[in-house]
Amino acid sequence: MVRPAALLIMILLAAACGAEASDEVGAFSDIAVADPAIVFDPSGTVATLNVTTNIDAVCAVSYGTDGPSGSIATDQDMGAGGHADHTAVMTGLQPETTYQYRLQGVAADGRLYRSEVLTFTTPPVDPTLSQFGDNLAVGATVVEASSEFSDAFAAANAVDGDIGTEWSTNGDGDDAFLTVDLGRAVEISAVGFRTRSMGDGSAIAETFSVVADGETYGPFPVTDDPVAVEFTAQVVTFQVDDSTGGNTGAAEVQVFGP
Repeated sequence: MVRPAALLIMILLAAACGAEASDEVGAFSDIAVADPAIVFDPSGTVATLNVTTNIDAVCAVSYGTDGPSGSIATDQDMGAGGHADHTAVMTGLQPETTYQYRLQGVAADGRLYRSEVLTFTTPPVDPTLSQFGDNLAVGATVVEASSEFSDAFAAANAVDGDIGTEWSTNGDGDDAFLTVDLGRAVEISAVGFRTRSMGDGSAIAETFSVVADGETYGPFPVTDDPVAVEFTAQVVTFQVDDSTGGNTGAAEVQVFGP
């Protein structure tokens, strides 16, 4: 099965190969409503690029330290069709490092649009992260999930340590839940739920709770920062309490401890 991200890359490559002259490549600024906005993860290793276009297009961003190449990120949308609101998660970054990047997109008529080479600098690691210990959810066993949209959006994506992959439900909305087994009972100091989202504003978890040994903790607001808690557990269930509906899910769930 071809994943949506791989299909997007194939579309862009096909469009680039089909361009016979440089004047067939338009400036990305011609279709961008505003300059791209980049939101950095507290770890300094991930950056989310958001840009809106005035036409439906398939977009991607290439980036690297020695030029705008080496890595590529595509829309996090569920399908490979063109749309106007684009979100691409750039992973594998180093904190306090300057990167070059270039945006490109292809419209329904096959016209390719490309930006100039742009730059961003990642921030240092947020010192508050270290106070909670390690994220013990990375590599944990998924016991149960309310549903999975597809193999490409499997529940295991929420515990793989990669915010560029996602677990998506099949339309569970506020009923989404995910249960993980940490492998041993641990003293948990903080929890986090990194929500996925769709370009149309759906699939955004706004509050979540955790359940351990029959006790419910929360609801907590969904942010990029973990929430301090204090309990001991081996099996933890994350529940979406409030959301914007649709294919809710998580890029990562987090359980911090020693």
